[in-house]
Amino acid sequence: MSKSRAVKAVLGDTPYVVTLSDGSHEWLADEPHESGGANRGPTPHQLVLSGLGACTAITLQMYAARKGWPLAGATVELQLNPDGARAGGGAEIRRRITLRGELTAEQRERLLQVADACPVARTLGGEIHTTTSLV
Repeated sequence: MSKSRAVKAVLGDTPYVVTLSDGSHEWLADEPHESGGANRGPTPHQLVLSGLGACTAITLQMYAARKGWPLAGATVELQLNPDGARAGGGAEIRRRITLRGELTAEQRERLLQVADACPVARTLGGEIHTTTSLV
């Protein structure tokens, strides 16, 4: 995996609208109208889910291509705490994967294992330390 570029989040004049940039790309985060936002982009939690979904789909495609398997596509649907907040804290991410293509049962099972090993899934499932400082 290549070294990741730092992401900068800049809060502008519009309440809750954050411009995100990695130096090459720019995108937005926001809150929905009912939370006081402008609804101009996904919420921060949706961005976390989108990172996991993208990583899952890309990892499946790379693995299937390397094996020469006929994966014609994949859809990854994600929900954060679909049954409500967990007692005692923590979070649940529910990930449902639909695979397209003429895959055998063994190939499908192996791709499920590969999905659990995608880099973002490993990051989210491991211990995370955040170091914060004021500049």
